[in-house]
Amino acid sequence: MAKDFIFSVCLLFLSCVESCEVPTFIDVYVPPAAVAAGYQVGKVEFDACDMSSVRLRSEDPAFKMTANGGIIALAAVAVGAAGRTFSVRVEGAIGVKRVEVRLIRAPVQGKQKTNEGILKRFKRRWSPPPFNILENDRGPYPRDIEELTSDSAAKHDVYYTFSGPGVDQHPVGVFSLNRDTGMLTVHKTVDREEFPSFTLITNVYDKRTNAKTDDSLPIVVIVDDVNDNAPTFKGSLQITTFEQSDAGTVVGKVNATDRDQEGTLHVKIRYTLLDGLDVFSINSETGVITTVTDSLDREVKDKYMVTVQIRDMDGAVTGLSNTGTATIALEDINDNPPTFTKALYEANVQENEADKLVLRIPVEDRDLINTPNWISKFIISKGDENGNFRIDTDPNTNDGLLYLTKPLNYEKTKNMDLEITARNVAELQGTKAQWQKIPVAIAVSNVDEGPEFTAPIVHFNVKENTPNGTLIGTYTAVDPETKSSKGITYYKVTDPASWVNVDKNTGELRVANTIDRESHLVHDGTYNVTMKAVDASSKSGTGTVIIVVEDVNDNMPKLPTSELVLCEDAGSVLVVAEDNDQSPFSSPFIFSLPQDHDGKWAVTKYNDTAATLTHVKDLHNGIYEVPIDVKDLQGFGEKQSVKVKVCECRNGACLAKDSSSSLGPLALLAMLLPLALLLLLALLLIFFCVTKREKMQFDDVADSGGILLKSNTEAPGEAVDSSLIIVPTLGLGSGVKDSFKGSMVNTGWQGNKSSNAMGVIDDGVYQPGFVTNNMQDYYSNQFDTQQFNGGQLVGSGLDFDSRYLAQNSGFHHRWQTNGRYLQQKLVSLGTEDERYADDIIHGYKFEGVGSAAGSIGCCSNHGDSDNLDFLNTLGPKFKTLGEVCKKT
Repeated sequence: MAKDFIFSVCLLFLSCVESCEVPTFIDVYVPPAAVAAGYQVGKVEFDACDMSSVRLRSEDPAFKMTANGGIIALAAVAVGAAGRTFSVRVEGAIGVKRVEVRLIRAPVQGKQKTNEGILKRFKRRWSPPPFNILENDRGPYPRDIEELTSDSAAKHDVYYTFSGPGVDQHPVGVFSLNRDTGMLTVHKTVDREEFPSFTLITNVYDKRTNAKTDDSLPIVVIVDDVNDNAPTFKGSLQITTFEQSDAGTVVGKVNATDRDQEGTLHVKIRYTLLDGLDVFSINSETGVITTVTDSLDREVKDKYMVTVQIRDMDGAVTGLSNTGTATIALEDINDNPPTFTKALYEANVQENEADKLVLRIPVEDRDLINTPNWISKFIISKGDENGNFRIDTDPNTNDGLLYLTKPLNYEKTKNMDLEITARNVAELQGTKAQWQKIPVAIAVSNVDEGPEFTAPIVHFNVKENTPNGTLIGTYTAVDPETKSSKGITYYKVTDPASWVNVDKNTGELRVANTIDRESHLVHDGTYNVTMKAVDASSKSGTGTVIIVVEDVNDNMPKLPTSELVLCEDAGSVLVVAEDNDQSPFSSPFIFSLPQDHDGKWAVTKYNDTAATLTHVKDLHNGIYEVPIDVKDLQGFGEKQSVKVKVCECRNGACLAKDSSSSLGPLALLAMLLPLALLLLLALLLIFFCVTKREKMQFDDVADSGGILLKSNTEAPGEAVDSSLIIVPTLGLGSGVKDSFKGSMVNTGWQGNKSSNAMGVIDDGVYQPGFVTNNMQDYYSNQFDTQQFNGGQLVGSGLDFDSRYLAQNSGFHHRWQTNGRYLQQKLVSLGTEDERYADDIIHGYKFEGVGSAAGSIGCCSNHGDSDNLDFLNTLGPKFKTLGEVCKKT
């Protein structure tokens, strides 16, 4: 191994130590610019040595050694100011030595020294190159290696010490150093593969002062390798390659290693095949195995065992060797097509059979089982144009399985000749063979069959509304064996609408009932009838009759029967007509108004099936029937009416009516409650009729707002004798008097204030009226008792005996107390968070009609007070009561 400044320790046989000297260093002067290629640097010569027994080799690839010891530059080499050093390896009977060659640039001026190229030996110095020992040297031991001499020994009386691996560290006791002389000695053998080198630290001291006289010196002892390890195989020796590979195909590579020193012949391995040379070869340097033939056949031999020898020392007979067995397995390729075991296959099938295994066809294949190269794939390559057969592969046996999938007819086909081709999943390669084919003869057996119709499906065109009894067509069957229709009878299997009659002897089909194309049983204009033919042996066959129903103009356009909504703010409504017929008996439609129309409407075509109906005059809300003439493309149609509802709309829909038109439970209650109130009113009238007192009459003041009705509009009450009602004069403070008639609402009070003060004490007699300025006083004047000396609260006016009130101040006090309580209760109802808070009767201005559903609150039983028609239906008892009151 090349090292800078290598000093070889000469461990020679005893005979060579005294006679052959090898220099350690050679100094050579070279040109200052560079060493040119081919330039002879110098020459190695040994004193008293047989040069023919010595082998020289440069460890620098830039130089080579000649047989006579010359050093030649192989390429241009630059030498720096510090020079350049390389090693020359010397091998022979003297052992292994190294000579350090130091190239020194010659001075630019002056004559070059005459000893250029001559090797010169220099005196050993304190900084020596590494020492060398031979591994596994048998001795004798101890053996001196070299004497170390410090430069300081010339001036001082010194002694030496050293330490490190091999001395006082593992492995201990390999080396020792003479304290006085500096002699380095080895005491035992060393294995280079375990300890390739040792680095020892040496120190020198003055014997008198024990002071160090020189720097510490690291001494490197290199263990030179000997070829004591045979090469070994590395990695697997299992190799695979494809069969039928061409000659020269790389099969694989054998790898080997050697524990000896790298870069030496001890690890230079050569590979050799000891057998199998007729099939394979191996590269001696790389270990790559290749084929020497193209006839490798896995089906003949699927595995080869070859012996490989590996030898170091570049294959020399003196080298160490080892052998191993490499296993070369051949991988399969599809070079064998499947082959049939017979030359012809035959099978019998019965007519009309289907979905049946007909034949099993075995094959053989030499390729690797259960691989794509072995798995078969069968094809019916000829003879099955109608698709009556299919062939599959049995996954367990690799056989072909031929199935009959569609029934055969003996009368049409008595024999069939098929051709079956066998393939593999993988394509063929490495062979000239082709896929094999085999004929298969199929014989069809005859079976007594039922009759067959002349065609499985037949079409007949029939116009709808065709008269009953009209011939549609004839559908017959024949016996497959005799080709005759004799003895065959015909029947219907399905006829959903019973439109067809079948003559059982002739197969004639006639119209039985009116055929309607618009029937739900007609799909896409067709109607199906299933027929059955039965022969004398009761065998049967079926067929289908498709009746294509042709359209006729038997439907006129129809307008919608439901109400059409026309909003007040819209000017028109769309009218859509429908016709069940098809073109040309349907749209486009013609819309028009009859000649005698009322002039309120106009109609305009919108599209083929719709028209726009527009009112040309202002119309009141309500329902109108508008006549419209609508005709189809053939002019077939009539005058029809559509209902149009004109109304106030919201979001395209009519607003609801004031009250519900349905009589639900609340509506019935609303109707019965006024009857109960009228009975109470009748009782009050009786008291009124039998008590003739001065009466107070209220004037009808302005517009009541549509809330409370006038009392003189309540049917029979209008006939009451006017002499019974006395209109008093009311005093207001300073004598202002007003007269009032009609409803109390018309007196002018609203909320908690009154526009007039009514009721004064005049001459000790209390005159009824409003005498307070707030609701509390009003209730004080209204509510205490409902009887005042025979006077009552009658109708919608105030009638009571004022004198009785004046004479009984206690009652008057109670009147006021009750009024306050009622006033507080009304305020509570308006503020409390309870269900009655807003569910009371309020007085509002009249705002038109209300909801069609009516009220559903607790007060809904008051009903509709605007409707007084019920007074005319109260019956004779109420009328008798009215007559009594009149007479009184």
